[in-house]
Amino acid sequence: MFPQTRLRRLRRPILRPLFTENTVTTNDLIMPLFFEEGSTEKVQIASMPGQYRWPLADAAAVARDLAADGIKAVLLFGIPKTKDDVGSSAFAEDGVVQQAVRAIKAAVPSMVVITDLCACEYTSHGHCGIIHESCDGPDLDNDASLELMQKIAVSQAAAGADIIAPSCMLDGMVIAIRDALDMEGFESMPIMSYSTKFASALYGPFREAADSGFSFGDRSTYQMNPANGREAVRESVLDADECADILMVKPAGFYLDILWQVKELGLPTAAYQVSGEYSMIKAAAQNGWIDEKRIVMESLIGIKRAGADLIITYYAQDVARWLHGQQ
Repeated sequence: MFPQTRLRRLRRPILRPLFTENTVTTNDLIMPLFFEEGSTEKVQIASMPGQYRWPLADAAAVARDLAADGIKAVLLFGIPKTKDDVGSSAFAEDGVVQQAVRAIKAAVPSMVVITDLCACEYTSHGHCGIIHESCDGPDLDNDASLELMQKIAVSQAAAGADIIAPSCMLDGMVIAIRDALDMEGFESMPIMSYSTKFASALYGPFREAADSGFSFGDRSTYQMNPANGREAVRESVLDADECADILMVKPAGFYLDILWQVKELGLPTAAYQVSGEYSMIKAAAQNGWIDEKRIVMESLIGIKRAGADLIITYYAQDVARWLHGQQ
């Protein structure tokens, strides 16, 4: 007896494209960018080959280059000239991200500019808000930090951001930011919440890129325990209830089980393929151990298959060029 159900029938090369269930397009991709205040030339990030800290003077040119390749959205991070205990440069009218937003929107008005909303790049201690003494020693003061996030959100919105993306993982961050934006007339500003952000070992290269290493402790009191799946989904449920417009899972590749559950909540869902994921692929490719293009595309298809509507990846521009046959 031979099988009558033969799944291979639809796998012939001429038929296979017709039955592809998931695809990656430039509409799915968001490119993260780092801008350094006071710098005069781009600096390659040693642990992230091919990625740079850009001077503000290059913001317009970088945006035009990305747009020419079909990239429609960017996520901005800033490295300020000065830091203090309360991250005051994060909400300055002439802050590094605020300047980058204005430059990009002036150069490419159609580019969707998303601003990462946090304080770790701006505080002298490297944590994501205001520090106080707790019974366990110095720790993040949740509610005082919410007031800081409100100031940063309003400042970024006033600069012309299209989407605000809080990444600090504070309890109540979405509703606090929503209230502040609404009170200042930015009720139409979407919030893309880093709603389930794990305390991952994959952020190492990012901390070099954004100069956001912490001077004591770690971020495990406010980021998610990688072992906790139910709690991870609950974090996103809470942010959805607080009126987040877009939910996010970070990192992406190690947490696809969480991603598909968050997608089931019914909101647009983003996944962040983080610096460590990028650097591992790059390192293996540079050693000739893997086919970089095939591995990248396979990883992004996996993220899409798990439910992501948007993918934040340092490979965004490379992928856009591959899709257009330029590389």
